[in-house]
Amino acid sequence: MLTENWFLERILFWIPLLLSLTVHEWAHAWSAYRLGDPTAEREGRLTLNPLAHMDPIGTLLVPLLAPFGWAKPVPINIGLFHSKVGMRTGVMLVAAAGPVSNICIALLSIAILVGWAFLCGSVELIPVSVYSLLNTAIWLNVLLAVFNMIPIPPLDGSRIVDALMPDRLRGIWDAFRGLGPIALAAVVVGLALGGSQWLWWPIQTVQLAVEELLQLVTR
Repeated sequence: MLTENWFLERILFWIPLLLSLTVHEWAHAWSAYRLGDPTAEREGRLTLNPLAHMDPIGTLLVPLLAPFGWAKPVPINIGLFHSKVGMRTGVMLVAAAGPVSNICIALLSIAILVGWAFLCGSVELIPVSVYSLLNTAIWLNVLLAVFNMIPIPPLDGSRIVDALMPDRLRGIWDAFRGLGPIALAAVVVGLALGGSQWLWWPIQTVQLAVEELLQLVTR
């Protein structure tokens, strides 16, 4: 029975994770394509087919062990961006597209959940599996958006900071970028050891807001 429950929980987590990672990487590919770089499109990454974005470890193995995961990075050639956009601006827009897509998924999931509750007149009338999928999609996408905005290479936030970094601080920033993998590993270890309060705060804030909305529409 425990095995069955564990497997069901993993499936109810993995489905929204796969959707979220797929849309996240597609958003990177789409924004790069719109800015003049067809690299991702040529490599079959400008698609919402999850198989094109799966990473054997990050998309299949890690989600079995932890409430997180990642997909294959989308290839980008900044030299192909339109000249009127500029490389720095192009990199920033492509990087921001991923977290923005996660926020959009979270908002859409909230809208569906609240709308469903309003039509039913009660949260209890929403199928448990549907409620679980939508609730997971909400907190997971908030988590992905917040985590990816951390300004540590190779996360999206580092590319945004890199595009905005003034030239006088470029040397310091470049030195820090060289330590990116170590810094990211330190953050992950810190989160695993219990230092995740700051990361869960946005999730808890959103979940409380959703609960308030659900109570409001079902009164």
